[in-house]
Amino acid sequence: MIHTGLNNKTVVVTGAAAGIGKATAQRFAAEGCHVASWDVKEGEPEAGGMFQKVDVTSTASVDAAVKEVMDRWGAIHVLVNNAGILRDGQLVKIKDGALASTMTDEQFDSVISVNLKGVFTCTRAVVPSMIQSSGGAILNASSVVGLYGNFGQTNYVATKAGVIGMTRVWARELGKFNIRVNAVAPGFIATDMIKGMPEKIIDAMRTRTPLGRMGQPEDIANAYLWLASDAASFVTGAVISVDGGVVTGT
Repeated sequence: MIHTGLNNKTVVVTGAAAGIGKATAQRFAAEGCHVASWDVKEGEPEAGGMFQKVDVTSTASVDAAVKEVMDRWGAIHVLVNNAGILRDGQLVKIKDGALASTMTDEQFDSVISVNLKGVFTCTRAVVPSMIQSSGGAILNASSVVGLYGNFGQTNYVATKAGVIGMTRVWARELGKFNIRVNAVAPGFIATDMIKGMPEKIIDAMRTRTPLGRMGQPEDIANAYLWLASDAASFVTGAVISVDGGVVTGT
């Protein structure tokens, strides 16, 4: 059995009301961690943990949540920057030779604000407590599309590629404080968002995945757990693909 060294550690998970975030909060709680679950939606705390309604795009909201966690547990050892949204659309869409639509400013700005600025805002707020605690682990949600691109996702791909860039910068800046920073790049994961897609789209996703199945939220949660654990103590600045070997297409 791998010794994780995570028992009684304090973990913040953003976007924890459902999906991968919820599974991640549950996995850390099962390891004996104190888990602070953050989301803009209503949610439930894990056993022994707390749920906080937090807007990751708001410095005031994040700072207040960090203070509440620190007041309760005195430290933050792990931050999982999982919160993210989709606002898909083509850069420009042509129909019958004419411009039919474009990706709007709102579509672009809202995704950048949550998926990229939100990671920045939460990490900036949590790092001082990690320095005080002589180290920690920051885990950022990228995506397979951040590595390879994807049709109709200019905004989302920009954020997920940007997260990889920030991960590598912070690994360099924070290593001297014994803070490790890594990213996970999920493939096609069976969340509620995916399950609502047409069956033919889901079948196409499975076909592109050599392991022949959709990933489960628990697959990503397990990757986060390992990266946060003592077993990954010499891993920083890495991007771990958890995608079943997916082959992306056009």
